[in-house]
Amino acid sequence: MSYNAPVKDMMFVLKELAGLDQVSQLPGCEDATEETVDAVLTENAKFTSEVVAPLNWSGDVEAANWKDGVV
Repeated sequence: MSYNAPVKDMMFVLKELAGLDQVSQLPGCEDATEETVDAVLTENAKFTSEVVAPLNWSGDVEAANWKDGVV
């Protein structure tokens, strides 16, 4: 089973609920444009699906072990 981050949903929340346009007008946040945020989320989604998500399988197959107070 693969994981695909809901980038469109995240962008909707950031634009419509969090007010991304207003946030990007704050001092120090000028670079947080819709295009930049979308690009960051898209690349993060790729990283998550290609690198992080496959690690779940090995964690499911190999259980954690408790030995001498250490996991």
